[in-house]
Amino acid sequence: MTLEPGTGPASQPALHRALGLSDDELDAIVARLGRRPNDLELAMFSVMWSEHCSYKSSKPLLRTLPTHGAGVVAGPGENAGVVSIGEGLAVAFKIESHNHPSAVEPYQGAATGVGGILRDIFAMGARPVAVLDALRFGDPTDTRTRHLVDGVVRGVGGYGNCVGVPTVGGELVFDRSYAGNPLVNVMAIGILEERHLTRAAAPGPGNLVILFGSATGRDGIGGASVLASATFADDDPSKRPSVQVGDPFAEKLLIEASLELIEAGLVEGLQDLGAAGITCGVSETADRAGTGIEVDLDAIPRREPDMAPFEVMISESQERMVAIVRPERYVEVAAICGRWGLARAVIGRVTADGDVTVMSEGRELARIPARALTSEAIVHDRLAAPPERRRQAPAPGAPIEAGALLPERGMDPGAVLLALLGSPNLASRRPVFEQYDSTVQANSVVRPGHGAAIVRIDGGGAGQPPRTPTRALVAATDGNAAIGAFDPWLGAAMSVAEATRNVSITGARPLGVTNCLNFGDPTKPDAFWQLQEAVRGLGDACRALGVPVTGGNVSLFNEAPGSRILPTPEIGVVGLLDDVERRAGPAFRADGDTVLLVGRATPGLGGSEYATLAGLAPEDGAPAIDLDLEARLQAFVRDAIARGLVASAQDVSSGGLGVALAEAAIWSGRGAILRLHVASSPAVDLFGESPSRIVLSARPDDVPALIGLAEAADLPVELLGTVGGERLVIELAGTGATGAAEERGSRVADSVDVAVRDLRHAWDGGLDRALGWRDAGSAAGYAGAGNAGAGAG
Repeated sequence: MTLEPGTGPASQPALHRALGLSDDELDAIVARLGRRPNDLELAMFSVMWSEHCSYKSSKPLLRTLPTHGAGVVAGPGENAGVVSIGEGLAVAFKIESHNHPSAVEPYQGAATGVGGILRDIFAMGARPVAVLDALRFGDPTDTRTRHLVDGVVRGVGGYGNCVGVPTVGGELVFDRSYAGNPLVNVMAIGILEERHLTRAAAPGPGNLVILFGSATGRDGIGGASVLASATFADDDPSKRPSVQVGDPFAEKLLIEASLELIEAGLVEGLQDLGAAGITCGVSETADRAGTGIEVDLDAIPRREPDMAPFEVMISESQERMVAIVRPERYVEVAAICGRWGLARAVIGRVTADGDVTVMSEGRELARIPARALTSEAIVHDRLAAPPERRRQAPAPGAPIEAGALLPERGMDPGAVLLALLGSPNLASRRPVFEQYDSTVQANSVVRPGHGAAIVRIDGGGAGQPPRTPTRALVAATDGNAAIGAFDPWLGAAMSVAEATRNVSITGARPLGVTNCLNFGDPTKPDAFWQLQEAVRGLGDACRALGVPVTGGNVSLFNEAPGSRILPTPEIGVVGLLDDVERRAGPAFRADGDTVLLVGRATPGLGGSEYATLAGLAPEDGAPAIDLDLEARLQAFVRDAIARGLVASAQDVSSGGLGVALAEAAIWSGRGAILRLHVASSPAVDLFGESPSRIVLSARPDDVPALIGLAEAADLPVELLGTVGGERLVIELAGTGATGAAEERGSRVADSVDVAVRDLRHAWDGGLDRALGWRDAGSAAGYAGAGNAGAGAG
């Protein structure tokens, strides 16, 4: 495919299709221009009207989300959401995807995903302080999956470690639906003084447009914008353009120079260059300000010879920023860029005509109204229809009937617990996060892998003395795709509930939600229905829990030949902890503390890790969620922690109550002797993943007040037992423990009785075994793993 720079109509009749535009979209372009576009203009439209840049399928849905809330100073439409945290400071945060580039070239795809989201943060005037990565892959025993995991993890670590921003948390999930299309979602968080909040706008006709950072090359042409707007097909190499190449050391210089320019008051607007490159940078900033920009193509620094105009305009070369600067401040801007060793060039001027104009050697190569590329880009009214047949299994390929992978009724539930702890989705993530620098900047309070991330806030705004007590930001990501396979509304609502709950159980107040909506081909009615229902669930949950949606990303066309990913709404939440020393953690704190369960298990093993391993009975569905109950639960636990009544807090989620208790024991090195009332069946009560449940431990003297607080919030609360010893013992009591029904697990009456060291052994080695990263020994058998083998070393 060759594109000509001429100003006449597009040189190839079917060029628009080769660029990913439909016939209807070409007609819409002609209507907006009042003429046919030339090749360069068509290339610019193709990237700006891609799903990644225009949200042409999802925009009507996203408008339904709650975006206003206390402290929100920048919301959707900006580079990142920004929420005030008091004392002159604000937090900027956002999550984005780099799924398709990572499937093509996992190291660079993941690395540039980190670089891109960091630029979104410091473009707002915030210093990046944390990164979280939410990763999803296919079967961990598959050779390609192992290649992708290795490359993506190295890419995230390689970029984040070098740029000096800690990777403090995230997720790693395996499911066969991601085999052909992995998900690489990266969240970044930054802190800024509110007075330095910077917008991506180009005000003031006559102001200079300055490009600074790396030179422009051919890497990444059509990368994020085109790759994220079509499905992968083995026979279509045009959907596999070159992936961007990152340079974290250049990014570090870019961070420091950009923040210095902002603090010196030298920029009128600032925009990072990512998807769609310079075309996106100039058109979005101009449209937001109601202005135009004239681009001098010849002034753009290039690192490759003979680049065509369209290549220069849509290149996605990394580590580049566009600043809008008053002419009289140029010398100061150039001096700062020079001090940081960054190239800079005046590549254009702000105009009053509202057009993006591209000039070369005094000749006009393109002229497009900025709004036609951005705010007035085409929006599609997609058809949504639920699938005719809803599958029952929690993941493609999972058994529908009970299998032999886990002990069934009449057998030891301790062996079930060990098997779950050692499974790929529940085992320790240490082999991954030990490749990341989680402590750089010296503000990380907890290491990854032990609940929500916590990052100290240094001091206050300008003129503010260091604050006592020390505040902190708390962050978590969650995405319940397995539940979304049953019901996309429920999957999204439970994702929001779990992410906010993980923040709340530290004692922090959730400030806002950022989302990355990973779905299939929106032109297929059932795929668009999944997206539509997930957005509805996202909105309903955020309204019920009182958290605004501050921004995010939509990643569509996540399909490979013959497969589609599970509907995956990845949710990021940031919260504020007023006193980091009063935080609660998930590990048991002291022998003799009382263990309580707040909330109650509800039926439904669908979507659980237990069902993934053991199979799903035909009558099993997904558990339900009561959003009002969830809101009361989270308010209760924040209040209880603030009152000093809580020694530890752990939410019940993946793996159910059994895994939650095991993790609290593993992370503390303390056992517990507990008695659980089984109302349904041991499988449901121990390993079901129904939401709105929290395990608390407390000093015995604080228990009456804690129970009173729960009852005042109309929350069910159950005394489970006492922390202490070297074994986790859970005695199963109640009608469900010894019932005569024939359902799987209903007759299990044995207690869980496992040494904490055995729990840790199963948990520590599971991921290594699954990925084959080192010889971790064969997986432990079930026989003797519980009571009979309790004394094993």
